Amino acid sequence: MAKAHTFAFVFPMASGHINPSLGVARCLVERGHSVHYMCRPQMQAAIDDTGAKFHSEIDVQPELYVGREPDMIGAIASLQNEYGLTSQGYVRGRILLKEIMSEMMLPGTLRWLQEIGADVVVCDPLISLEASLAAQLAGLPCASILTIAGPGAGQPAWQNILDAAGLTVEQMLEQRRQFQPLRECLQRLNARGLPLGLGDTLKPLGLLPAISLSQLTIVTTCEFLADPYPADMREAYDGAGANFAFVGPLLDKPGAKRAAGHRFDASLHKDNEHTASSEQDPVELVRDARKAGRKVVLASLGTMVTGDNNELGWRARPVVEGEPRGLTGKELCQAAWAGVFDAFGSDSSAAPLILVALGPQPDALDEMTAPPNAFCAPALPQVDVLRAGVDVFLQHGGQNSFMEALSTSVPMVVCPGFGDQIENAAKAESLGVGLKVDRPMGPVDKAASQAAAYREAAAASLRKVLSEPSSYKDRALECARKLEAAGGVPRATELLLKLTEDKAPKAEEGKGQFPEAVANHAASVAAAGA
Repeated sequence: MAKAHTFAFVFPMASGHINPSLGVARCLVERGHSVHYMCRPQMQAAIDDTGAKFHSEIDVQPELYVGREPDMIGAIASLQNEYGLTSQGYVRGRILLKEIMSEMMLPGTLRWLQEIGADVVVCDPLISLEASLAAQLAGLPCASILTIAGPGAGQPAWQNILDAAGLTVEQMLEQRRQFQPLRECLQRLNARGLPLGLGDTLKPLGLLPAISLSQLTIVTTCEFLADPYPADMREAYDGAGANFAFVGPLLDKPGAKRAAGHRFDASLHKDNEHTASSEQDPVELVRDARKAGRKVVLASLGTMVTGDNNELGWRARPVVEGEPRGLTGKELCQAAWAGVFDAFGSDSSAAPLILVALGPQPDALDEMTAPPNAFCAPALPQVDVLRAGVDVFLQHGGQNSFMEALSTSVPMVVCPGFGDQIENAAKAESLGVGLKVDRPMGPVDKAASQAAAYREAAAASLRKVLSEPSSYKDRALECARKLEAAGGVPRATELLLKLTEDKAPKAEEGKGQFPEAVANHAASVAAAGA
């Protein structure tokens, strides 16, 4: 057997970002390699299922977490309090503090890489900037797994996020220029050979420094589905030597455990994790329905809108030009689910089987009563359900759900919330694989009427897609064939293993630099906080 390698996987507490990595980790473990994940306890069960070893980032990175409250991405809320940015909002806080937070995470990340004897770092380039920075300092090869529709998808996704928060690129650039703690942080990082700047992610909008620092970026789509690639972004990535490999969706093996809906409080997450409307296996329910000739309808609106994020989650309402608009995450989900029940709810044994992933909130349905033909649970084994046979999938348009539906040739109705979901909703219609129902953005005092109209539109779109199966299904089948040819998990695994071969001399040299890198950077962080 070839030499066994140790892979350090660094991913955030975000299901859509970590799920594509799980199948690759499993494949590496099955081939005799070691995989170590740094993440949150909410994701541990899915990580353990791959055979990888879990490490809590809260324990690994005390420089950030001691004395601070963890949130979805690091400890942004606590840092906002420390830097006088409490009133600035989550998105603004994230843009101003991401490098400062990454600098705090670096000493622990470097110690961890040394302790596990890492040969290669694999990370999420959208959120886990500290991983690619640590790999650079330690002389280790780094690979990113990009879970949006190619490098060009960053621009519309970030534009949608800024729009939802009532911000502009120019405003955020100026605030970054004026924020003295950020300028000082960048000076320290630059002095360590880490090429970060005030315009990162904003000029060009959506450019990811972690990709520029990675030797390989595995993209979980195909080029025919990728978003347009702006010329200035292409030029920047080409100048950094970025290497993109489009491998299609990274689907884990049947029956694999999946990271699902989560709450910031790990104890609340655990309480909700396995609660369902019955003890029945949803995959078996689908198989039984197919045998009986019944249609199957799946509904899931993702983990972010059903989660705890203050600006994008369950109780949050979009902001347009500084004013709240439209529906909260809760109102949006409940209107969409009600539309599913209106379209297909029945007590007939021949009626379609409805499966709904509700997310972890205790008030998911409130006073709404699910019809007898519906199975509702906080989380569902989405890929296995899709593989078992679904006729229409009401979803939020997150990249994973969008690609999973296409790879299993399932027509869809997309109810986007924000970010890249809006682009994928439009893409579903342009590809002819489904319809979209845009998020209401009217005055808050009209929320009830907006929710009613949204509910009606969701129901009408579902009925239309289900009533024209060949029209949408044929186009979805064509997409599925192209995606299968991209290689998926096996190809991604081979690319990572090839990276270890190509970069082995650099990795061995870098291991000798670990003690110095850890000591130097820890001293830098300590001096910054003095």
